[in-house]
Amino acid sequence: MEQYLDRFLQYVNQRNSGSLHTRDAYQRDIEQFFSFLKEEGISSLEDVDRIVLMNFIASISKDELGRDRSMTTVVRKISSIRSFYHYLNEYVGILNDPLRNFTGPKLPKRIPEFLFIEEVEAFLDSFDENTDAGIRDRAMFELMYACGLRVSEVVSLHLDRIDYEDGVLRVIGKGDKERIVPFYHSIGERLQLYIREVRAKWIDQADHGVLFVNQRGKPLTTRGVQYIMSKQCDQCGLNIRVHPHIFRHSFATHLLDNGADIRVVQELLGHSSLSTTQIYVHVSKERLRQAYELAHPLAHAEKKQ
Repeated sequence: MEQYLDRFLQYVNQRNSGSLHTRDAYQRDIEQFFSFLKEEGISSLEDVDRIVLMNFIASISKDELGRDRSMTTVVRKISSIRSFYHYLNEYVGILNDPLRNFTGPKLPKRIPEFLFIEEVEAFLDSFDENTDAGIRDRAMFELMYACGLRVSEVVSLHLDRIDYEDGVLRVIGKGDKERIVPFYHSIGERLQLYIREVRAKWIDQADHGVLFVNQRGKPLTTRGVQYIMSKQCDQCGLNIRVHPHIFRHSFATHLLDNGADIRVVQELLGHSSLSTTQIYVHVSKERLRQAYELAHPLAHAEKKQ
């Protein structure tokens, strides 16, 4: 079974543009599944049936101390096994799939966290652009907000994927899918300033082509971006839990709040399903109150008095 796991992880590396965190999660989840099968005396993936699967789910629903695991963890582990069996069916020739017609637990859709435009501006303006690092970081985080990029997409972005004349990026997203995302003129100028004044100074002779680099000329990592963001948020006094994906959430929220068509936003985000984009169809409390006061007859009359 281990050889199938190795081949599956190689497949994930080739097809998935996400971080190593995704690959590691697959590996941990499937190795836990293998350990369960061995304890049950099952040595072939062909012998896993629905009952075995249900027993596995029951076993992962509790931690070592007997406490309930979060539903998010359980659903992720089931998803890992499902992806593994899809690979086995498609590329290995194993016909068995214990998850066929299996409907697992569903997670409630949470409204994504986002920043108000004033918070985005305060964060971006807090970088000291008299320093090389400040020039890079301002350009990087503004690009994430300007184009709704995932952190994995921004750290893997190459110079040759930026078209300054047309003002667009060619982004390679999940599943190696390419999408075209426009950017506004001033962010193009910031990128060119960073490339000319900072990147050229930091890069070594063997240029790998990755846009955002550290002072040793090596590509930034997703953890590095998270560290920079957390440190900067402490300095500018944003009293919320921050993560790089919050700029992607803010990008989608602000576009929809300002009247963008949801299918256009779907295309810009690279979502394969419209339902994924629909979680961003929410508005701030202020916008709700404005709409309420304009539409409700009594509230509208009261405001006129």
